[in-house]
Amino acid sequence: MTPFGIKMRELRALKGVNQKQMAEDLKISAAYLSALERGHRGEPSWQFLQRVIGYFNIIWDDAEEFQKLAASSHTRVVVDTENLSASATSLANLLSDEIAKLTEKDCKKLIAEIKKLTSK
Repeated sequence: MTPFGIKMRELRALKGVNQKQMAEDLKISAAYLSALERGHRGEPSWQFLQRVIGYFNIIWDDAEEFQKLAASSHTRVVVDTENLSASATSLANLLSDEIAKLTEKDCKKLIAEIKKLTSK
């Protein structure tokens, strides 16, 4: 599951609609909607996001956050370290090799630490 998928499920629950109904309303397949929610599809198109934002009546700042969630919900990420340091390449490879061993708590701690380090 992705952050975008989790948010979609939350929004559907708040609106009281199931996947089939939402898919019909948006004129997409229920399979596509299910795949998006489960993280089996990549980032949805801008046009699709706009339809979902309208469907849930998401306003300004929330719409921007929703779009950021979609953009950060790729399940097959490629990290290009070609012009970066050897340490950056080692970090990218280590994360690739070991991420499956991390707990949800571990991931949240790493995210917070990286955000802290990069916001200086």
